Order: sequence, then structure tokens, then C-alpha cells
Amino acid sequence: MSDSWPRRRLLAILRGATEPLDAQELARITGQHVTTVRFHLDVLTRESLVRQFQQPPRGRGRPRIGYRAVQRSVGYQELAQVLADHLGPDPVSRSAAAVAAGRAWGARMDVGAQPVETLADARDITMTLMSELGFAPEKDPVGETPEHVQINLTACPLRELARSHSEVVCGVHMGLMREVLERHGARGRVDVQLHPFAEPDLCTARLELTLGAENPAHAAVATEAGEERVITPSGPRVPPQLRDTDTDVFEQPAQQR
Repeated sequence: MSDSWPRRRLLAILRGATEPLDAQELARITGQHVTTVRFHLDVLTRESLVRQFQQPPRGRGRPRIGYRAVQRSVGYQELAQVLADHLGPDPVSRSAAAVAAGRAWGARMDVGAQPVETLADARDITMTLMSELGFAPEKDPVGETPEHVQINLTACPLRELARSHSEVVCGVHMGLMREVLERHGARGRVDVQLHPFAEPDLCTARLELTLGAENPAHAAVATEAGEERVITPSGPRVPPQLRDTDTDVFEQPAQQR
């Protein structure tokens, strides 16, 4: 989803609604013109973030079109099965196997078609994904540069399990983020690292460019000043599997919790 505050607000309203809302109701809530609201709803629908539902008309006239946010939840049974197929005998191999399992999970997900053209796109896709899975992500503008961005994950559905098995739980989530971004075209250009328990109840995801700054094909995030360097297309995709870049254990917290 593009970095659009009106669309983020509409999506937040729809996620909190108990029933589908139509464009006129959303226009009344947000104070925007109904035509503007319909435009943003069309974008959210194309990106598979909201779904349309036909509702009965108010009085005489055509049926109304209502909108509801697509809600994703952690597939615990499916995740457990994937993990059972990939776990190893020691922390290093379990971490690498967990990343592979996360990739397998990401390969099964129905994701939108938005291409990653900037690091800001990668950040937004990651935030949308983790928001839908219940991680309550927040941008960290303090740690944002043209080379990397940081996302604070303020909630985790598997937090307690992660405290004792972070190499598995956090490895899966890191692999998931990597696979989803690569499916959007970021392979070889954006790296994802997950830092578990950077604070007692906070994990951080760091998205970083993998191309050197001296390279004219270098990609970057759109900065607050408006500067933007565009990510150029990468090579062909490869099937989701344990890649060389996934064999490193993700960064552990400085203090064992």
C-alpha cells in the first residue's frame, strides 16, 4: 500500500468496524468527499486489503456496496506443521530451518501485486503484513535513513513462546517477511533482519538496502526531504527454499531474556 495517510485511516476504520461500511458512511466519518473515499477504496480493493459486499439499499434504489477490511490471523496449525518439517538439532540449524519455514509460509500467502520500487514500498508492505498478523507495527523515524528503515513490532501473538525459543519463532517471522518482499520484487535488493526483544516487550525489524551506495542502480527510501532513489529490477525469482543468505542466525538480543 502506498504511503497514503487517507488510505491508512480508512483501513483502520474498517478494521475496527463490526459490519461493512459504504463510501458515504466512510466519507461522513473521515470528512472527505465521497468521490475521494471511493478512489481510496478502489486502491485498497485492488491491493486485496479490503473486500466488497453488496448491502440492501436505504429505501428505494440500487443495492449499496459495503467494504470490510481483510483480516488475517496466524495459522497456528499450518505453522506448527511447517515447523515440524524443518526443525534441526541445534540453535544454528533451527534458526536456519525456521527462516526456511517462514519462507514456505510466505509462499502460501495471498499477497497483493504492488511492486517494490523504493525502500519505502518495502517498509509499507512489511507494515501491512505484520499489522494483519497482529504485531501492531510502528515506523521508527529516528532510525530511518536512505539506507535502512526500522519497524517496531509492539505486539507478538507468540511472544511468550519467543522468549524461550526465539531462534524458531523469530526465524519464522523473518523468513516470512523476506519471502513476501521477494514476491513483490525485492529479491537481492532489500535485506530483512529481525532483532528479538530489543526492549522487554518490543522486537524490531530492520530493512536495509543490499546494493552499494556507489552503484548507480542503488535503491533507497524516500526521505522526509523528498529525495528518492528507485530500486531497479532484479534477476529472476527462484523458488522459495533455504537460500545462502538464510543460513545466518538472525541477530540475538544483547542480553539473554
